Amino acid sequence: MEEKREESIINKVAIVTGGSRGIGSEIVRMLAGKNYEVVLNYNKSEAAAKKIQQELLGKGKKIEIFKADVSKRKEVKNLIKFTLDKFYKIDVLINNAGIAQEKLFTEISDNDWNKMIETNLNSVFYCTQEVLPTMIKRQKGCIINISSIWGITGGSCEVAYSTTKSAINGLTKALAKELGPSHIRINSIAPGIIDTEMNKNLTKQDLEDIKNEIPLERIGKPEDIAKCISWLVEDSYTTGQIISVNGGWYM
Repeated sequence: MEEKREESIINKVAIVTGGSRGIGSEIVRMLAGKNYEVVLNYNKSEAAAKKIQQELLGKGKKIEIFKADVSKRKEVKNLIKFTLDKFYKIDVLINNAGIAQEKLFTEISDNDWNKMIETNLNSVFYCTQEVLPTMIKRQKGCIINISSIWGITGGSCEVAYSTTKSAINGLTKALAKELGPSHIRINSIAPGIIDTEMNKNLTKQDLEDIKNEIPLERIGKPEDIAKCISWLVEDSYTTGQIISVNGGWYM
């Protein structure tokens, strides 16, 4: 019965963690626009999640929202179970949830460090590991991790953040080799500076100075990342790549 139900579903199914704000919300909108059945995961931003849900439902799109702290294995299990109970399959996982912090390395507390590891890195580990059994069974799937330019170059006063993003890139490359024979692709997108709340601490002058360093002479937008994901979810031959969407800021 389950297999027949699965075969009857035409639309692909995607989970987006941290999908209520910033880059995540644009990814949700893009996937819904491509007629994916989207599960928007959020943790604290319930109002924002419901607003996006109502917006997309009003356009005739299919979207569910689900509260889960993806830094906790049990809650990730609940997220995956909810999705499979609702849609019977998972085609795409976007590991987008994350936090940032600017602090001198000598001032990073154990709590700061552990929270960064749990939120940015453990969430990718848990979500990916929990979604893989159904993807491996179906011999298909696409996983995209949202990393950062600082995971490639390192960021001063963002050592903990840079460490988690660098680790995500390493996970992506190693796991792509392991999952290739199961026809599951996994890639990372490493954005440059993007106009989101995560950069609200930067002044107008800071942003202007950064813009002057970028060959394309502008700060990135969430839709720039969503467009890259739009390509990756439909591609069939790209895996194990760290794609830095940064306007040429780093080459």
